[in-house]
Amino acid sequence: MNDYRTYLCSDMRLEDVGKEAKLAGWIDTIRDLGGVLFIDLRDQYGITQVVVRDNEELVEFASKIPIESTVSISGVIRKRDEETINEKLETGLVELKAEKIEILGKRTKMLPFEISESKKTREDLRLKYRYLDLRNKKVLENIKLRAQVIQFLRMKMIELGFLEVQTPILTSSSPEGARDYLVPSRLNPGKFYALPQAPQQFKQLLMVSGIDKYFQVAPCFRDEDARADRSPGEFYQLDMEMAFAKQEDVFNVIEKVMYDTFKQFSNKEIAKYPFPRITYKEAMLKYGTDKPDLRNPLIIEDITDIFKKLDIKVFNGKIVRTITVKDVKNMPRTFFEDMTEYAIKDCKAKGLAWLRVMEDGSLQGPIAKLIPEKEKQEMLERTKTEIGDAIFFIAEQKGRVEELSGLIREEAGKKLGLIDENKFEFCWIIDFPMYEIKENGELGFCHNPFSMPQGGIKALEEKDKLDILAYQYDIVCNGIELSSGAVRNHDIEIMKKVFEILGYTEEDIKTKFGALYEAFQYGAPPHAGIAPGIDRMIMLLTGEECIRDIIAFPMNAKAQDLLMNAPGNVTKEQLKEIHISIDNKLE
Repeated sequence: MNDYRTYLCSDMRLEDVGKEAKLAGWIDTIRDLGGVLFIDLRDQYGITQVVVRDNEELVEFASKIPIESTVSISGVIRKRDEETINEKLETGLVELKAEKIEILGKRTKMLPFEISESKKTREDLRLKYRYLDLRNKKVLENIKLRAQVIQFLRMKMIELGFLEVQTPILTSSSPEGARDYLVPSRLNPGKFYALPQAPQQFKQLLMVSGIDKYFQVAPCFRDEDARADRSPGEFYQLDMEMAFAKQEDVFNVIEKVMYDTFKQFSNKEIAKYPFPRITYKEAMLKYGTDKPDLRNPLIIEDITDIFKKLDIKVFNGKIVRTITVKDVKNMPRTFFEDMTEYAIKDCKAKGLAWLRVMEDGSLQGPIAKLIPEKEKQEMLERTKTEIGDAIFFIAEQKGRVEELSGLIREEAGKKLGLIDENKFEFCWIIDFPMYEIKENGELGFCHNPFSMPQGGIKALEEKDKLDILAYQYDIVCNGIELSSGAVRNHDIEIMKKVFEILGYTEEDIKTKFGALYEAFQYGAPPHAGIAPGIDRMIMLLTGEECIRDIIAFPMNAKAQDLLMNAPGNVTKEQLKEIHISIDNKLE
């Protein structure tokens, strides 16, 4: 193979017994059995046992080599003794009897943590010494899987006729929903580039240019706070766009790609496409979220009309939603108390009413005596609640009631063990509103401004703004949003009207989206696209709960690279070159 090794640490088999071989790798462990050493030698591919014996000088030399040093070992392959066979290793039937050991890179410092235990180590230490953390088999396997998934995705897209095109990393700042990372220009004093939040405008411009099917494994940069499923700084997505395409054309491509990828890299059950289509309105009503976990069978029902007939103080003037949980007759009262505590402490709810249907048909619970017989029967029938079942009640204003209902549904599903961890459940959320009321009380875009409104300009002119739907869609798996996409707005007149509704002038559009505005006047095709998040796909496939565990060199939750000490200070000379001065005065 080369001067350092003739075999990888995963390669030796019984048929190789008697052959001369050379291995190179890291010393994983050394076991000294009194004159005989057993070394586990590790490389990226596996582990081979090396035995050092019958040579006192070599035994003495090898016994003093620090673990995690890199070595090259020459010897003869032999069959292991029966009592030392390790069936857990690919090479567990053989070993290398060492005749020569050369130290290639000696470890001279104390390890900051045990490599095999690195996942139990404080995260700041793991990230500071990430190159050591990556030696851990589990961490390394995540990175290898990531590489394999990206290669597979690239292959699938090429098979489907997509052309891979790289788009710029240095571009202009534009309002796309998150803070930009800004880069000062040395050659253009006082002006700044921005790192792209996504290749959104570029991929649409590729459609105008005549590219029929585009894709890339695209780095995206957003100055956002970290979450368990979101890495600060940068992330990667399978960015794609199709010309002369509608919503279903995108679905047909992505469903095949997602299904084949998850089938290839997981043994979990996954339903064959087409994936369920759920409208945004239905999702918010039935699941309390626009990223529902369909493994959870619990469904939210609206019974506001029933409680409008009653004078129950906690429900008056509020939207009332219910969640029926089946067959909980044997659940202790503490289950309901724990759910109530969760609602109050974790969800900041004012309380959580509940009822349980007893064997004789009577109701047990805090509000049991407040519901007349007629409304009781109507409620049980509407919610499909039977003897032995229970109902949770969520009463709140619009917006808050959906949020609370979704959280209660999710927690009840977990506590009752209803979620099948051996399944992937995909769905599409479709028909998002074009506009919504933002927290400041003003009208704003619900999804993104590049989407085509359903009904075109007529809908924009004639419909109530909150009733206008857009050709926007998300793909969701197990309660995690993998991607957002849309049929794009390629019509200048519709674009102007879409922004005019929010108070933007045509000049504003030219300023903020000048390239698109200009390009769409040269014969733009209808086009649509989407961009599934690769990092979140890997999280699902590995079962990791933190996104940093599937990235080779991640930042921490404060957007710091502890390994490279970034962000860091720069010299005054560097700042002067890019025409930047720092005001150190505290306000």
